[in-house]
Amino acid sequence: MFYTYLRNFVTFLLWMLNGNAHYHNTEKILDKTENYILVAPHRTWWDPVYLAFATKPKEFIFMAKKELFKNPFFGYWIEKCGAFPIDREHPGPSTIKYPTKILKTSNRSLIMFPSGSRHSKDVKGGVAVIAKMAKVRIMPAVYQGPMTFKGLAKRERVDMNFGNPIDISDIKKLDSEGLAEVARRIESEFDRLDAEIATIKGPQKPMIFGYLPRLILLIPALVITLLTFLFTVVAAPIHKKIKK
Repeated sequence: MFYTYLRNFVTFLLWMLNGNAHYHNTEKILDKTENYILVAPHRTWWDPVYLAFATKPKEFIFMAKKELFKNPFFGYWIEKCGAFPIDREHPGPSTIKYPTKILKTSNRSLIMFPSGSRHSKDVKGGVAVIAKMAKVRIMPAVYQGPMTFKGLAKRERVDMNFGNPIDISDIKKLDSEGLAEVARRIESEFDRLDAEIATIKGPQKPMIFGYLPRLILLIPALVITLLTFLFTVVAAPIHKKIKK
């Protein structure tokens, strides 16, 4: 329940700030009853929120570097959003086993940014291994829009485009050749989705009157933000003690 609240809350804040998001080919998103791996190039800090909102009511888990959990308040937030820690320098078996188990035994899917870091295009083998072990399909998507907070606040256009689900059940072995084929399929779909967005015509910024509903909702938004912050301050230490 708290996952749903946080997803909607952060999406609401992005709408207040930007309010110029456009979603394409959402009919291709797999049914909520089917688990899958949602993959996208990691281009901004906020593209995971747009991905999670577009695919609602589906809930997700995602990998996050362990250093992000050191802050008790931020760590509490991302954990409640479905994050689990990984050691990028020395990844252990749990990096593969945990998401595979969740995909097999729960109704949550997995969000992965196979490049492993923002602005990189190298597809890592983790997506292929997890998809193969969990016997799930791969759902590609791309974000295009402001890359900086300033651009987001200036209400530059955001486009989220969803592609064709990728089935890798025909790949018998995940050797170097098999991994290369999975990477080729994912990258090919990323490139196609990026090119497709480039053909979509639309205003880069919405009309000025679009600010009016945001001004009306500004005070309620500030109140909700404050209450959420206060709840986190109280809940995070309690949650940490319970985990111990």
